[in-house]
Amino acid sequence: MTRFIIKRNKRNPFFSIITVVKNDEKNISRTIKSIISQKFKNFEYIIIDGRSEDETIREIKKYKKKINLLSSDKDDGIYYAMNRGVNISKGKVLVFVNSGDKLNKNALKYVEKIFSSKKDIDFVFGTVKRHYTKKTILKHGFNIKRLVYNFDFATSHSVGFYLKKKAFMEIGKFNTSYKCSADYDLYYRLILNHKKKGESTKKNEVVGEVAAGGYSSSVPFINHLLEETRIRVNNKQNFIIVFLIFLNAIIKNIFK
Repeated sequence: MTRFIIKRNKRNPFFSIITVVKNDEKNISRTIKSIISQKFKNFEYIIIDGRSEDETIREIKKYKKKINLLSSDKDDGIYYAMNRGVNISKGKVLVFVNSGDKLNKNALKYVEKIFSSKKDIDFVFGTVKRHYTKKTILKHGFNIKRLVYNFDFATSHSVGFYLKKKAFMEIGKFNTSYKCSADYDLYYRLILNHKKKGESTKKNEVVGEVAAGGYSSSVPFINHLLEETRIRVNNKQNFIIVFLIFLNAIIKNIFK
């Protein structure tokens, strides 16, 4: 059972913004400030803490009047925490903005406009500024055909991906048997298996920034590749195509 440190329910929010955090006292305030400064105000803000042992909770409580739900419980990893956030969310559209990442002040305004004008879509990818160890790039749009052979087909899962909760519940939540790439499995099921439709913001409509050094960056290349291969096999992609994707990734990594 989820135990709440803060519980202030909001009626009929359009968005549910979910932040997952553990032991990140240095960065959590930056993330919270970016969310509470949104120009579009019809959202609930949920923070799922993994029982932090530093001053993270103390930092979060500085903004308690702006936070709807805060829980702090032990979990078995980031995707368990994300699923917990989904379970308690009330919004029509979900977005994850994890600790260290931030939304630009017009982010929800850009995305809501698309959902309101195109009722038949299930997801939106927003333009995102991604910070890597050695460089920063602007990622825009998505290419469904590219998803067939490369999971790097869109902007970003955190900050840049907005999904209707109805679609989320229909296709199933994050598969927690995957430790570093459950978001890729979600994409595959959503777009290739269930044929859900989506849109993207304009290139100049930047919704946010993804910090360098996230959880997945700490996972070795081979672990990533094996899990991504397992995702494709489990989703019944053609075995020959999966083998060629695996082989190509190995060769590219050798000569990188």
